[in-house]
Amino acid sequence: SYYARRCITEDPNWSLVTVPHLTELCLQHIVHNFEKNPILNHLLPEHQRKVLDRLSTGLPLAVTANLVSDEEYWKRCCTERWQLCDVSNYGDSWKRMFFERHLENILKCFIPNTTDPNQVLELIPLCKGYVRKLEIDQFLPPVKVDQEEERDDLSDTGSDFESGEVSVQHYDLNDLITALPHLEELHLTYGVKDCGMNFEWNLFNFTNQDCCNLAAAVKMCHNLKVFKLTRSNVDDEKTKLLARNLLDHPCLVELNLSHNLIRDKGAQALGKLISRSRLETLDLCNNQIHHLGAQALAQALAEKSTLTSLNLRLNCMEDKGGEAIGRALLTNATLKSIHLGSNNLSEPTATVFSQVLAQNTTLRSINFSCNHLGQDGGKQLLEGLADNKTLTELDLRRAEVDQEAEYLIHQIVWANREAVRLQHPTAKP
Repeated sequence: SYYARRCITEDPNWSLVTVPHLTELCLQHIVHNFEKNPILNHLLPEHQRKVLDRLSTGLPLAVTANLVSDEEYWKRCCTERWQLCDVSNYGDSWKRMFFERHLENILKCFIPNTTDPNQVLELIPLCKGYVRKLEIDQFLPPVKVDQEEERDDLSDTGSDFESGEVSVQHYDLNDLITALPHLEELHLTYGVKDCGMNFEWNLFNFTNQDCCNLAAAVKMCHNLKVFKLTRSNVDDEKTKLLARNLLDHPCLVELNLSHNLIRDKGAQALGKLISRSRLETLDLCNNQIHHLGAQALAQALAEKSTLTSLNLRLNCMEDKGGEAIGRALLTNATLKSIHLGSNNLSEPTATVFSQVLAQNTTLRSINFSCNHLGQDGGKQLLEGLADNKTLTELDLRRAEVDQEAEYLIHQIVWANREAVRLQHPTAKP
């Protein structure tokens, strides 16, 4: 009774009724000391569940990465850290989502010569089994030093300062990418988000050294299927370097170089890549490709190609380029979708594509929007569609086509789409 009175005096809420079971005390001890002594696999399933439900999401990844596979735990890690969590984009794996987004955040905030590289290197053995896709839409340059001091340091090196490349070389992805054996998708944009009043063009400079490092890394990433390098000022020389390193790549099926500075020579290099790769999708939207580049791409389509989708929207091909693409499609039997919007195309291109519509049985979608096909061009496309049973989409918005012709074309395309739907109810037109 003496000890009971003493306990009651020290803790008014103390009661024999609320004394935990020994098992519960042990589980509490395991949870509280999990970082120093992670005990999990030797517990009974019901006890494992209780421990996992109580574990802190702030535990070091060196402790939890290889030991904890429970999806509920990683779901808590994700939802406590990010407001929007769509696990369907990560193969329905919360653990994969956590490691991919965690690694992406580190890379987006990495400042060369300032951030400790071990932040990335130490994470690699923990995450390499789970990372299949990386989307990095920001690369920070090194902290800018005083320009006068930099000029003094570089006074003996000629024009290095003027080129700006010394001060803006970004994080080298080589060691990281080559150490991720399951990486299948890589989406990159070299630039700085939300720079506000600190805007400078150099913040968006994809340097020659950046390109060399990236090209070497991608070449060694043998399981890579999708590679996107957009809005990064990729010019002809950098395109040629990337294309050389992607020749005969064993797995790459999608390449996106949209919103860059690629001109004819870069397109010619990509034409060679088409002939020596397994590419199925190529997106070159919003570049500066003229008719010579289009002719090189057309030659690849005519000779040897596995492409099923080609996007050339917002380029400068004009009719010389459009006609070349059209003539290639008279013999090409793989391409299903092509986007030629906003290329200053007119009636001569429509004339060639009229023949394509009459002969090609592979194409499913053509986009001629925002061109100058004119009334006669629209009529010729209508004639070519007369016996076509395979085209299910033909976009002629703002292509200056006669309204009646556009309506009749729409009727034919709609009928083809309905026929496909009836034959294959679960297939996409």
